[in-house]
Amino acid sequence: MQFSPNPSLSSSSRSSSSKRESTSTTNTGPLLYNEACPSSAPPTGLFDAETGAELKRHPDLWFPDGSVICRAENLLFRVHMYQLARRSVCFKDMFAVPQPRSPHKAGKAKAMENLNCVQSPDASDELLHDITDCPTLCLQDRADDVANLFAALYDGPKFGNNDHDDFRVVSGILRLSTKYIIESLRVQALAHLSIAWPDTLKVWDAREDLARAYEMETGAHLYPSPLAVISLAREVDAPSLLPSAFYDLSRYSFSQIFEPSEDEPLYHPQSSTYPPTLSNQDIQRLSLGKEASQQAITTLIQAMGQSQYFRHPMHLAQMHSRSKSSSLSSSPGICVSAAACRKDFSELVDLATQHYLFDREKGCSDPLYVAEELGQLKSAEFSECKACARSLENWAARERERIWKMVPTWFRLEPIDAGGCSTTS
Repeated sequence: MQFSPNPSLSSSSRSSSSKRESTSTTNTGPLLYNEACPSSAPPTGLFDAETGAELKRHPDLWFPDGSVICRAENLLFRVHMYQLARRSVCFKDMFAVPQPRSPHKAGKAKAMENLNCVQSPDASDELLHDITDCPTLCLQDRADDVANLFAALYDGPKFGNNDHDDFRVVSGILRLSTKYIIESLRVQALAHLSIAWPDTLKVWDAREDLARAYEMETGAHLYPSPLAVISLAREVDAPSLLPSAFYDLSRYSFSQIFEPSEDEPLYHPQSSTYPPTLSNQDIQRLSLGKEASQQAITTLIQAMGQSQYFRHPMHLAQMHSRSKSSSLSSSPGICVSAAACRKDFSELVDLATQHYLFDREKGCSDPLYVAEELGQLKSAEFSECKACARSLENWAARERERIWKMVPTWFRLEPIDAGGCSTTS
């Protein structure tokens, strides 16, 4: 029995536990293609009908009692029809179609046709028997994506730390779980990606802390290119990933984005399977967002000198005169040095202007970072006037919340509903 190949379908589906026989599993995450298909895999005697490349059985996802054989690129999987149909609407409907029984010889020819392969004289009799007796599917998906998806269906997803390798695994699972309507696995993949590409400022700050620690330890960037994340989000309709990805991308210069050198974070080899690209509309969104982000930094620096204490020097002086009482001078909410604080704020504005606007130092394209740094310029722990220092910190915290809420507007992104989907899609 064979299913006719359907190029519009790719494989995936959540599966329940089924014991693997003579297999090796990993606890570090789904298998990547190079690990999953070693050159030492036993020969099959089956070759691609067009390229002549030999087809290999996946060493971990070939079950002797499997009920369907799937081909992805040059890799063969024998898995359980029930496992696929149980989680995937697409596979469930596909397998529900009755298939006519064919004589053995005709059945083998049909299976070869479905798998788009030819056999050599020394092809394994056992394998030929398998492909004759099992339904066969030729999937138009990457072999490593299919391997990672099937591994997640059988063993549950084993995600990592959202680095480049982990992103390759998770993005493949997300693509296929979306394609084959495996909702639970799609939700898990999106939840994992949202740790690195969040929709809340609190999680973004935690993400940035991890990124800085990783870069200090290794000298490398932890997270994948935001270009790749935007491309993926567009492909699988995951708009909740877009604001943080666009914001991250806006921190790079246009030359780093569109003409990156090989040693820069956004560089992607031409041979990439999924080269990240931006649509014309997203390039426009990026340009408008970068402009708004840069303007926000200028506004931040100007506003720093206009905090409530700085705006009201007479109020400061009155507070200062009343603070001669020791009880008042020790109060954390009262300025104890009005003239000195005005001078400090003026100097801090000049310093920030020089650093971020003229010298274009670190953070010059990152208003969230700039606001955080400005809030720490007058440390409450060491400042003579704790009231003004805390006022500056509170102002910076409010500004960061305001900036975060403005990010979708800066990049002209559609509102997102509670389910994580665009309200205009």
